[in-house]
Amino acid sequence: MGEIGLRERKKRETRLALSLATIRLSVERGWDNVTVEDIAAAANVSVRTFRNYFSSKAEAVASRHLERMEQMAEELLQRPESEPLWEAVIAAVLDRFALGQQRDDRPEGREWADGIQLMLGQPAVQSAVLEANAVAERTLAAAVAARTGTDAGRDLYPNLAAAAIGAACSAAIDHSLRAHPPQPVLPLLREALEQLAAGLPVPPPKTTVLQEKS
Repeated sequence: MGEIGLRERKKRETRLALSLATIRLSVERGWDNVTVEDIAAAANVSVRTFRNYFSSKAEAVASRHLERMEQMAEELLQRPESEPLWEAVIAAVLDRFALGQQRDDRPEGREWADGIQLMLGQPAVQSAVLEANAVAERTLAAAVAARTGTDAGRDLYPNLAAAAIGAACSAAIDHSLRAHPPQPVLPLLREALEQLAAGLPVPPPKTTVLQEKS
């Protein structure tokens, strides 16, 4: 059993290394200037190994997102049973993103954020991310169902909750990348999920202070 666990952990580490290498090189060099050979070399594996894990660069990019969402579901299932659902969701999401930031070891700033947006704008990446989102939502829905005593195959609630969690994460990440300067994603994730937990209340209108010309 331990050997199986070690093998699976090594597979996950290789998959993550390939995904992160794809993202980093694509941001640094531009999407069309990165080959599978470049990615394999950066991850210290063979091209054959890359092909064993991914069918394309786009799938490798989307894998990072899918893995993080799947780990959120795992974390959610491990939270104390007595913890209210949305408190558990917020804790699971923030824990996974915080750990991911430590492991990704990526630079900050406008140049990196712009590069990420350009990469995510590639049609192939957009398609791969949509597919990853569909898988991730099913995994999250199963975790929500397990915590709430519902059935993801029969009940609306776990599927609706999973879709809302995914949308909140996407909105927070997008806002983080588009802000000038780019904003840290963790506070935005907390804000987005706390608003969901509160029923997404309409915020009060912002007032503009008009200064009179002297």
